[in-house]
Order: sequence, then C-alpha cells, then structure tokens
Amino acid sequence: MAKQDGQPDGMSTPLGAGGNGEKTGNGAGAPAGIGSNTAPHLAYHDLRKWLDEAEKLGEVKHVKGLSWQKDIGMVSEMAAHTDNAPCFVFEDVPGTLPGSRVLLNFFDGKRKNMTLGFPTDMSKVELSEGFRAHYAADMKRIPPKYVESGPVMQNVITGDAIDITKFPAPQWRAKDGGRYLGTGCYTIIRDPDDGWINCGTYRVMIHDANSCGLYISPGKQGRQMRDKYKARKQTMPIAVVLGGDPMSFLMGCSEIPQGVSEYEVIGGMRGSPVEVIKGPVTGLPIPANAEIVIEGFIEPDKMRVEGPFGEWTGYYATGAAEEPVLDVKAVYHRHEPILLGCVPERPPDEICRYRAIVRTALLRENVTKAGVPAVTAAWAHEVGNARLLLVVAIKQRYPGHSKQAGHIATTCHVGAYCGRYTIVVDDDIDVSDLNAVMWALLTRSDPATSIEIIRGAWSTPLDPRIEPERRAVGDYTNSRAVIDACRPFHWMDKFPEATAPSPEDKALAIRKFGHLFQN
Repeated sequence: MAKQDGQPDGMSTPLGAGGNGEKTGNGAGAPAGIGSNTAPHLAYHDLRKWLDEAEKLGEVKHVKGLSWQKDIGMVSEMAAHTDNAPCFVFEDVPGTLPGSRVLLNFFDGKRKNMTLGFPTDMSKVELSEGFRAHYAADMKRIPPKYVESGPVMQNVITGDAIDITKFPAPQWRAKDGGRYLGTGCYTIIRDPDDGWINCGTYRVMIHDANSCGLYISPGKQGRQMRDKYKARKQTMPIAVVLGGDPMSFLMGCSEIPQGVSEYEVIGGMRGSPVEVIKGPVTGLPIPANAEIVIEGFIEPDKMRVEGPFGEWTGYYATGAAEEPVLDVKAVYHRHEPILLGCVPERPPDEICRYRAIVRTALLRENVTKAGVPAVTAAWAHEVGNARLLLVVAIKQRYPGHSKQAGHIATTCHVGAYCGRYTIVVDDDIDVSDLNAVMWALLTRSDPATSIEIIRGAWSTPLDPRIEPERRAVGDYTNSRAVIDACRPFHWMDKFPEATAPSPEDKALAIRKFGHLFQN
C-alpha cells in the first residue's frame, strides 16, 4: 500500500493557496453548490464510536470463529466486489488474543457517508463535492493536544512479553509473503530536519513476535523521511496505528501537502484537536483513543525480505524484496482491541470507493488553485483506483483551455503519482459516468490531434507495466496520455448538437416520471 501523505502549526490555514474566485458546480450541468450546502458532522472520534454509528444504520455483521489463515481473506475479497456489502467484524479468531477482533469493509453502503459526516442519501458525486467544499477547499488545521493517557494505554506490553502474532492479522491471500498486520493502518514518522509529523499509510508485514517489515514506495513523504535517516546512518523512531478511527485512516491515505501533519487536518475536520500521548519509547505523538499502536525503531542497515503483497493495481508487481525491519519495542492496546483491515483487491474495491470521493475533491482543488478557470467537475475513477484514470470537466473559455486543464490535472500533487490517462470533457458530461466519458472520448476527440504524451513521469515499483529491464535499474517512471475530449474550441458553435436532454431537463424528467421505473 502506498500513500501520498502530511505545515507548521497553525489554525484556519487553507491547504492550497490562491484560487481564481470562480463559482463552479459539480459537473454535468449541475447547479453550483450541489452537495456542498449541508455542513458535515463527524459523529465519532474513535473506531468504537464509528462502529456504534454503523450498527445504527444496520450495516454491521458479526462473524465468529473464522480463521486468519484463509477464511477472513476470502470474505474480504468477496466484500470488496459486492455492492453494498456489510461491514464485517470477525470475532473469536482461533489462536489469537482473546477478545480481539478484525473489522473490514468500513467504506460502503450508507456508512461511507456517515464516515465523512454527511447525510446518508447523498450520491457519491454529491459526497465528493461536499468533502471538497467543507474540508478541502479551505481546510482548517488544529494542532493535536497532548494528554497524559487514554484508552490505548489500557494494556502496555514491553520486553519479552511482546508478541504481535497474537493479533488477528490475516493471511489475506495465499500468495502474500506473510500475515499483514498493517493494511487499514497509518505510520507516524517525524521529519529529522524540521520535526513535522507525517501520518502515512504503508503496508506492514509480520516477521515474528517482535519485528515486522515496512514497505514505502519511492517518493512518498514517509519514504523521503526514512531516506534521510538512512543517509545519516541514524535510527528512525516510528509508531504504527493499527486501529485508528476511519477518518484518520482516510487522511493517512490522501495527498496532504508537504510539511502538513495529518493530525492538524483531522483536528480541523472535527473542530477539536486530536488527543495524543507522547510515546513512552519514541516520543512520537500517538492517538490516545486508538485500538492498537506499536512503537519501535528502524535501524539504517537492517533489512529482511518483505512481500510479495497484492497491491492496489490488482497485481503482485513488486514481488519479495529486502525492506527495512521495524523492531517493536512496545505494544499498546485497548481491552478487546479491534484491528482495522483494508486490504487492496483488484479494482474497483473498497479502497477505490473512498479514494474516488476524497481524491476527486482534492484533485479539483489542486487544478482550480493552480489557476485553471471554469472547472465544473472532476472524477478519479474507481476502476483505476482513483489514480490511473482522471476526468476533468470544464466550461471552455479560450483556445488551449482544455489542454491546460489536462496537463495540470496530470502533474499536480494529486495526479502526479502513477497516473495513466487524463481525459478532459465539456461541462455537459457526467464525469463519474464511464459510459458518458467514453461517448465524449469517442465522438469529440481525434486520435491524431487530441492525445498528448508526457514521458518520464513519477510512477512506482507497484506499476505492473514497468518493463523488467527498467525495473532492474530502478527506473520507476511511466508515460501519461492527456486526452482532449472536448468539442474543438475554434468551431465549437458548429459542432453537431447532442440528442441527449440537458441536465436540467433530465432532472425534471426524473422528478416527474422516476416513479414509473421503480419496482
């Protein structure tokens, strides 16, 4: 799993600078502000309260006695590819810590809206627009608050008593290199230069009772920090949160700008600071109400084989390789702790669902704040795990506008890592509808003149399309196609008229006659 990630302390500071002051809707001719006129409210501050809220929605299924060796992984794969599957809580997992549990498939059904703090009847596009308007556009930052203790310290394990194999970490797939304790997790690392805290999501594999492997893709913020420690031959302190609240996990998976701590962003979303405890071993801030946290160190030259692990592209792209070892020096957990699982499957899966909503909001903000006017919508498509296929809709204003939008979307912070195709469409296209996007591509673009290629872009060892020869020399770059699927600007007024109704007429038809199509 690979993360995009973590500015100095401060409050009420927007994540992006600038903006062009234009009011824009959410695409396909939708009125400006749709999905953004309802203020969000996060009804939870930890995983247990989130679970209570999910129970109220009737979307939780408790399952007893399934094995970590195979059973839980099989259910996980089925849940990832079943529409509106429940949240599963696996209890009484044989051979594990009594009372411990595994929770998976948290982001589906009505609970995905609840997780982001919005009404459960909002569509995914409205949900993304709400996230953009209330969280991403002008996001407040509230520094974390240090407290003396919290529920995570109910059980403190050190020395020879440490045994992380007792937690119900599944062998998610038979071909994985081991049990992955960290999938729905985030790691806490302090930058050795300026001290800012990064909370990024990276995969964690159990080696033995007191050590695990940590993979971080090149270029990620946590990897940049780790590389600094290694270059200086310094030991890196690290903590891993294995049962945090879902919003914290989502921010650990998202593109937070360089120098910004996810803790500050989460505090701004909640309207109150994240309560943290100074880690007794590392001094790192650990969340007081987490379910499970491990603390330890990574020595600069201590390596061990990690992987393979099926990644978000749907492939075993990296195989098994030498990766740094996390030596666990302390374990903290609540009574009857819950391990949050979120394992990548072949797209589209659970990871795609939440990334599409969150990354779409951040993508639109990135493009708009880079100075591209009249951006009416964006969508980071689930089938490409919200990375490989980006679509941006604009209301064309001048020659080259569509090309500008496409190149900015492809190379901005959100779009830069392991992209593949960016398609720019007119504002009459529903960017979240693949059929509508493909129709625009097939009828408004010209293969000889509408496609531009960017070479040498930032990719990852997880990219299955990197040739073995380039992989062998560490060349983890790829190319991108920017496709202009807008009506040609210089003869737009002469382009044939579409037969489809306008978005306004379509909405009217649904209001008047939608009942005819209900069972």
